[in-house]
This record gives sequence, C-alpha cells and structure tokens, in this order.
Amino acid sequence: MSVSIIIKTLNEQARIGQTLVTAVQGLARLKDKSQENPLGEIIVADSGSTDRTLEIAAEHGARIAQVKPPATGSCGVGPQLGFQYSKYEFLCLMDGDMELDPEFLVAAVAYLNDHPACAGVTGHVVECNLENLEFQRRVQRSSPENRIGDIDRMNGGGLYRRQAVEELGYLSDRNLNGYEEFDLGVRLRKRGWKLNRLDRPFVQHYGHTENAYKLLIRRWRSRYLFGIGQALRASLAEGHFSIFLQELPELRLWFVVYAWWFTAAMLFFILPGLIYPLLVNLLTIALLISVMSLRKSSLRMGVYTVVAWLFNAAGLAAGFAKPRLDPKSWIESKKWEPGEYG
Repeated sequence: MSVSIIIKTLNEQARIGQTLVTAVQGLARLKDKSQENPLGEIIVADSGSTDRTLEIAAEHGARIAQVKPPATGSCGVGPQLGFQYSKYEFLCLMDGDMELDPEFLVAAVAYLNDHPACAGVTGHVVECNLENLEFQRRVQRSSPENRIGDIDRMNGGGLYRRQAVEELGYLSDRNLNGYEEFDLGVRLRKRGWKLNRLDRPFVQHYGHTENAYKLLIRRWRSRYLFGIGQALRASLAEGHFSIFLQELPELRLWFVVYAWWFTAAMLFFILPGLIYPLLVNLLTIALLISVMSLRKSSLRMGVYTVVAWLFNAAGLAAGFAKPRLDPKSWIESKKWEPGEYG
C-alpha cells in the first residue's frame, strides 16, 4: 500500500513549501495507520519554473522532474511527467498551490482497497480565494468540482489506481492545455472503471487572486483555453467523440456562440448600412448580459459570463487546430534526486 504524490508546478514559490509539508504529513498519517509500514514518494513535476520553486522543493526532499526542450509545459504534461518517474501502486495528483487534507490519503486508499472496480477517488477541493469570479463559480453545488458519489472526472486531482492507468498506456495527454481530467475520466470509464468523490475534503486550493478578466487573458496566453478544442480533437483519435458531445454541455454552448457570430456577421450583408446591424448586435449583447445577470443574480457575473463565452469559443477553435504528438511518448525532461538541485 504505497502512494506516489505527484505535484504539478509552474512558478509556485509562494505556496510550494506548505504544499510539500502537507504532502509529507499525509504520507505520515498513512504509515501511522498501517501495519505494513507502506512506502511513499513525492514528485514535483515542473513545467519550467523560473522562480525558487525547485530550490524550495529540493529543500523539502522531494524528487524533481522538469520539462526540457522540445517538450513544453501544459496541464496534460505535468501529471504525465510525474507518472513516468513514479513507482508506487497509487498516484495522488495535486497542484503546487494546494494543501493536502491530512486524513485524505487514509480514507482514499481504504476506499480503493474496498472498491476494486474504482480507478480513482477524490474529495472536495476547498477554494480559499473567492475574490475571483471564476472560483466563485466553482463553489456552486452543480459544478463538477462538488458532485459526490460516482463522477465522470476528478477535477483538481485525487488518488488514482496505477493498475487502471497502466491499462490506458498513459496518465494524462501531453497535448492538452486543459480538460485533461475529463479526458482521463472518459478513457477510464470506457474500460469499465469507475470514479468517485467522497463527501470529505481533499485539498485546500489557493488559486489566482487576480482580476477575473486578467485571468482570462492569462489563460489565453498560456493556451489553457485551448484545452477543450485539443481534447475534442483527441476524442476523434481515441474514438470517444460522441461521449464528449454528450457529456460536455459547454461544447453545445460554444457551437451556439459560433452561430451567434455567424449571424452577427451576416447582418452586415442583410441589413442596409452599418448603423442597423451594429444596433441589432449591440442589443443582442445587452439582452444576453441581462438574461445571464438575472440567472446569476449579479450584473458583474452576467457580464463576465458573456465575456468568458467569447474567450472559450475562440479557444475551442484554436485548440482543435493544434497538431498532436503521440500521448504515450516520453516527455523530454531532466530530474534531480534530493540533494542534487543546482
């Protein structure tokens, strides 16, 4: 009964120290409650940090793997990078701005041992920075991050069974800048495995505190918003395109946005002059914002929702057009063992 904790990082010097402290504590609790004295390891899978993240990780005795050219960091690269250096039967995925609940590993390992058909188990990701509108959305009961029992994905991470991952040939798709958890969930479920969320904490998450609109721009520049398009293209290669269409309602929304854009453009050919099509398009935007503001009970959230639609729909198209690498290929990287940093 052993656990490889894989921590994904990119310039996380502010929080990685406490993240590692809680990871060590989680492994210690697991050992204290087992008569087998299980082994464990902590792997920092880094996507190219330029701050003190790796130095701090080395001070805490973590194993370190960092991507090197031609590989580049992404949401899909991080977990796979850690996986290719891991060795134990359970894999705990978390981010470098999270703090592991001290009792989670004990509960999660026990659950997987008692449920051999389950490939992964997680708990609640407790959002600690709620100033950002994006993280306010995640605390809603209907969000994927809060559903309990059988689930289709483990957003934010959790504990996976190595046996299930090895059946797939790879943990996360290196081509994905987002939606890597959903893609993994689909591949596991197609093979008959289940995923579950316990009604208990998994981690505390200290996400970005910057303005929600700046975060959208950051996610565009980092290509995070390309993730859904990249995952949709991957679904064609893996043969589960129809599952994506059925289980990701946002895809249908982005297609509606495309129809809106097409209609808005056609108005300039159908209506006379420039004033009339501009007026109709502005009224349409105002109506959409009004409807979403009523649904969200907030004008700020209504405006942000419509703006986020535009960014995400554009990201879908850009991501779908991006070429793919073999997701099973070795990720180019360099590694340090404890004491070898620098």
